[in-house]
Parts: sequence; C-alpha cells; structure tokens
Amino acid sequence: MDEDSNKLAYCVTDVPPWYLCIILGIQHCFTAFGGIIAIPLILSQGLCLQHDGLTQSHLISTIFFVSGICTLLQVTFGIRLPILQGGTFTLLAPSMAMLSMPEWTCPAWTQNASLVNTSSADYVEVWQSRMRALQGSIMVGSLFQVFVGFSGLIGLFMRFIGPLTIAPTISLIGLSLFDSAGSSAGNHWGISAMTTALIILFSQYLRHISVPFPTYSKDKKLHTSRVYVFQILPVLLGITLSWLICYLLTIYNVLPTDPDQYGYLARTDLKGDVMSQSPWFTFPYPGQWGMPTVSLAGVVGILAGVISSMIESVGDYHACARLSGAPPPPKHAINRGIGIEGIGCLLAGAWGTGNGTTSYSENVGALGITKVGSRMVIVASGVLLVVMGVFGKVGAVFTTIPSPVIGGMFMVMFGVISAAGVSNLQYADMNSSRNIFIFGFSMFSGLVIPNWILSNPKAITTGVVELDQVLQVLLTTSMFVGGFFGFILDNTIPGSKHERGILAWNKAHEDDSSNTLESGEVYNLPFGLSSYLPSSSWCRYIPFCPPGMPSSLNACGADANSLEPKQPLGQPEPAQIIVGVGL
Repeated sequence: MDEDSNKLAYCVTDVPPWYLCIILGIQHCFTAFGGIIAIPLILSQGLCLQHDGLTQSHLISTIFFVSGICTLLQVTFGIRLPILQGGTFTLLAPSMAMLSMPEWTCPAWTQNASLVNTSSADYVEVWQSRMRALQGSIMVGSLFQVFVGFSGLIGLFMRFIGPLTIAPTISLIGLSLFDSAGSSAGNHWGISAMTTALIILFSQYLRHISVPFPTYSKDKKLHTSRVYVFQILPVLLGITLSWLICYLLTIYNVLPTDPDQYGYLARTDLKGDVMSQSPWFTFPYPGQWGMPTVSLAGVVGILAGVISSMIESVGDYHACARLSGAPPPPKHAINRGIGIEGIGCLLAGAWGTGNGTTSYSENVGALGITKVGSRMVIVASGVLLVVMGVFGKVGAVFTTIPSPVIGGMFMVMFGVISAAGVSNLQYADMNSSRNIFIFGFSMFSGLVIPNWILSNPKAITTGVVELDQVLQVLLTTSMFVGGFFGFILDNTIPGSKHERGILAWNKAHEDDSSNTLESGEVYNLPFGLSSYLPSSSWCRYIPFCPPGMPSSLNACGADANSLEPKQPLGQPEPAQIIVGVGL
C-alpha cells in the first residue's frame, strides 16, 4: 500500500462498526443529494410538470429508490469499489433536446398554474406520454452500454478517445444548461445569489475549518472530535440555510403574496399542499407511468449520452481505487462495472426516473476526506436511498425548495461540471496550436449549432421524418456536437500521442494491476463465485470474469495439497508464486 493508503482508517475490504457505516452512509447520501434532486427538477420543465409538486415528489422518490438499487448492484456484482450510483447529467442533455422537439413542446396552458388541474386525465396524459417516450429511449440506449461492458469493447473505445474529445463533451453538459439555471435563479436574484454565496463560502473559504462534535467510544468515553463538515456537506448546508431564510421571509410576509409580483416564487408555501397530499409510503415499480414507447431520434440521442457516461465512469473507477486503498481496477472489473451501469440505466428507464445512472464523482472525493474507503459504507448508503425512496414524504419535502434556491445551486453545480471537463486538458499539450484549434472549434460549434437549430426548428427538412427527428435531437445536443467535432478532428489531424495527451491520459488511467492476491480480494466476484470459475478453462475468454487464480486461500476453500497437482514441472508462473507466498 502506498503512503496515502496508509492514512486510511478503513480500506475497501474492511468492515467498520455498524453505527459508523450508517453515519458515513448518511453522509454519502447527503453528498449526492444535490445531483440526484437536481435532475427531476430540471426534467420537470420538459415534462410540463413545473406546477405539479406532487408528481415531482414521486419522481424524486423513484430516483432515490432506483439509485439505491443500482448502488447495491454495483458494489456487490459490478466494479466492487465504494462508489455511489445516481442520476447522470450526461443523459439530461439529450433528454431535454428530445423534449424540445416540436411534437413534445409543452402546451401553453400547462405553463399557467391557474389553468393546470393536476388530476385531470388530459394533463396526466400530457406529461406521462413524454415520460414514456423518455423511458423507451433510455432502455434501448442502455442495452448498448450493457453490450459494450460485458463484451469488453470499452477498451477499444478508450483507444480512440482522448482528452480533446472528453473535455468539450463534459464541459458542454454544464454550459448547455445555462438557460435552466438562469430561469430558476431569475425568479429572485437576491435569494439565488445568497444560495450561491453560501455554497462558495462553505466549500471554498471554510473547507479547512473543522467543527467539534461530541462522540462516544469505549476507549475515550464521551469526547469531542473535529469534523470538516463544511468540506463534506457544502451544497446541503447552503441549500438548507437559504431554504430556512426563505421560510422566515414567507411567514413574516416579506416576500410578495401576489403571484404577478417579482419574487413570489421564492415563497416556501407555494407547494404546501404537497406534504399533506403525498403518501407516507410509496413503492415505485416498473411501468408505473404506462408502457414505454421508443423513437429512433430519442435512442440515438441517448446513445451519445451513454458513451460520455461510460468514459467518465472509467476515470471514476481509477480515482476511487486510489482513494480507497485498492489496487488499480483490472479489465474484468471495469467491464463488469460498465455492464452493471448499463443494467442500472435499464432499471432506471423501466422504473421511470426519466434518467439513467452513473458513478458519482462527488462521492469519490468524499472518500479522500473521510479516509474511510470501505465498500460496506456504500452498501449502507444504497440501503438508505432505497428506504428514502419508499418514504413518500421525503421526496415531497424536497419539492418545497423555492425555485431561486435551486437556481443558486445550479449556478455552482453546472459551473463545476463545465470546469471538470476543461480539467481533462491537463493531459494534452495546450501550447500546441493544433490542440487549441480543436478544443476551441469544438466548444464554439457545440454552442452555436444547437442554439441556431433551436431558433429555427423547421430548418431540417430532408423529406424523411425519422431522419429529421434524429438530426434534430443530435444537433440540439451540445455535448454531442462538441464531442463529435473533437473526436473527428483529434483522430484525423496529424499529431503525436504526446501532443494529443494520449500518453499522459493512458498513464493516469493505465491498467497496471497484476493478478495479485490483493486485487483478487477486492475485484473478484462475491459469495465465493470466483472460486468455482478457475476450474473452467472457458472462463478466461469471458471479458467480465476474473482470471483463473484463487483470490485467497479462504475464498477458495483450498489447502496446500489441493494446489500440488496444478503446479507445472517447469518454471513456476507468477500467479503460482503469489499463491505460494500467500500459503
């Protein structure tokens, strides 16, 4: 273990005390709240649900429930690292592009709160038809991710995709959502500015300040321990404080009571009936919004998001392994992780979240803060997310957050996403005029072309309706346009691998893990399944199965005698040397 890993309180395979698992599991849930809640709130605009708080609470409960299930699947059968699964912004961009098509544009009467009857059959059909179209496209698109993961093709994809493709793709996810952030924040710029300032204060200026908390242990009894609470929960603290201030301004009628006045949408009592109407218990189930429908345009758009999600997840796996004290993930574990993420997107589509699932980078960062890399903590997080999805009141609480507070959170969150994309350029030589041209042109095209297509929705007329729809979705998805130009130009314009950043990128994400005892303990299949696979020679040809070596003596149930017949007469192989050292 390297020096950083020695500082860990618990490594991947360690099992902390049950109370510590619950406490740290709650913290991971809080860390992911910002991203998980933001997705259904943004989607509600395209689904014509701005004035239907009860349905928004159902969507939040559903995405909590599915995120918990996918987290448990990923930690148990997937990459097996302590990494949380949740909604993904990479699928949000093509989803909003699909919902902006003329046939899915919201009727004018759904934008007026006084005209919306949330229980009428017409209104229910308006939003459910859009949700079903999203569901079908996500489910079909996720099958591609399942195939790429379990077939091992992700390695082939990564061979042609470098920093100059990933940087514009990820950056344009955040930049393309500026309109959503602006419209929410613009409902009361004072409240949104306060929310943004609080999040910046907690996450940047106060992050190194620890706060004493009373704790109890058998050795030290009752004592205080210092926790970097501002570094761990800046978004949640910022939202909660702004939410409380809006509540106080509402009960003292400082905010206007007239719906036509500026600042009315900052009140916290606009969706007060949601808490009373929402059930205590709700159990999300597949097909709860009806039978999903499939459109070619939607599927092609979702595929662009799925590819971006896969590339991002591979980077998250390596970062998570470093921070949790695990060896770099081997190929079979990465293939399994991507495949399970595809299954997670399939489940999210079936349940009707309107989104998919991906690995959460925010929670990977939390591992470095808490110094607890145990995957049992993430198992606890997954169980908590499922429980919160079942309690309907939890989702209802989050729908009462005022729109300007959400807008202030978006200002920070989307800015960080954009910057995270640009940070990939550290691997490329940005003194090269070639690279500057590729990145600049890709970014600018990803902003100009979608904006023009949205302003001229009838400009694409090829004579084939299906082709028109496909081009409409792709050309209004900024991340696809920017990523496409980055991919084509980076792979066709002459340049060395060093100049393109391929060498540095591969070095940072290289698969240098050998078939070691430690690697097997972390990444092998659970419940002793790996002990049965090495006896079958065909298993080595399955991309998501671990190689033919027992992960540990206990896992295989072997003894010294059982290994003797398998040893060759000649020079022993490295795998057998490792087993011998283990014995």
